[in-house]
Amino acid sequence: MSDPQGLKSSHIEATGTVVTGAFYLKGYQCISGGTAGDVIFRDGGASGTIVFQFNIGTGGQPIGLTLPGAGLLFETSLHITLPTAAKVTIFYGK
Repeated sequence: MSDPQGLKSSHIEATGTVVTGAFYLKGYQCISGGTAGDVIFRDGGASGTIVFQFNIGTGGQPIGLTLPGAGLLFETSLHITLPTAAKVTIFYGK
């Protein structure tokens, strides 16, 4: 079922490209798999421009954020680099 305003979600459990095409990242929820490290959101693939980055610990507590305004613009794709066993669900739309 899709939101009438075009809000969508996607989930990943390993480093990779999550969504292709232009869109706004509206928010995310992340949980550590027990390994601390940086979660990196890039526009344009694994070597693309870093748009957003944060660090997670080993505690397993979920971290979530709703981004203000329209959100963060990704013009080509969203590639997320994750620490071992971390998981992320993103919320995005036009």
